Amino acid sequence: MIDNGKDIVIIGIGNILMSDDGVGVFAVQELMKRYSFPDNVELIDGGTKGLELLPFVEGKKKLLFVDAVNFDKEPGTLGELSKDEIPGYFATKLSVHQIALPDLVGAGRLLGTLPEDIHLVGIQPESTETGYGMSTQVKRSFEDLIMAVIKKLDAWGIAVSLK
Repeated sequence: MIDNGKDIVIIGIGNILMSDDGVGVFAVQELMKRYSFPDNVELIDGGTKGLELLPFVEGKKKLLFVDAVNFDKEPGTLGELSKDEIPGYFATKLSVHQIALPDLVGAGRLLGTLPEDIHLVGIQPESTETGYGMSTQVKRSFEDLIMAVIKKLDAWGIAVSLK
C-alpha cells in the first residue's frame, strides 16, 4: 500500500496507441491540465497496468476509473458502472488492459483493501485499432466524459476549480 495522504484516486485506463482505447488516459491528462484538485485527490495515468495498480488503490476511500467500455451502444455514448458492475462489462475485452481491470478489483476485494466506493465513467469506443488519438465520435463526446468525471466528484463532495 502506498500511503501518500491521498484518499481519493482517479485512474485513467487505456492504451493510447490503440485509438479510442486510450480515452481514459487522455481524459486524466486533460483533467490534470485543466483543473486544480484538493490535496487528498490523486490522478494517475494507469495506462495498461492492471494488478500493478493495486498498491495505489489499497486503503483509499474512493476510486474512480475512466476508460473505454463496450456498452453495446453507439460510439461516443457515455455510461457509468459501480463496483459490482465493473467485472461483468469486461467479459468482452476491448484490449489487454481490460483483462487486468476485473483482476485488480477482484484481488483488492479478496485482500479486503479496496474502497467500498468504486465507480467507472466510460465511453463507448468507435475504434480500438492501432493508431494514436481518438475517433471523431469519441472526440465529439470527450467533453461530456470530462464533465461526467467532474459531476461524479461533485456528488462525492469533491470541489475542483479551473486553473
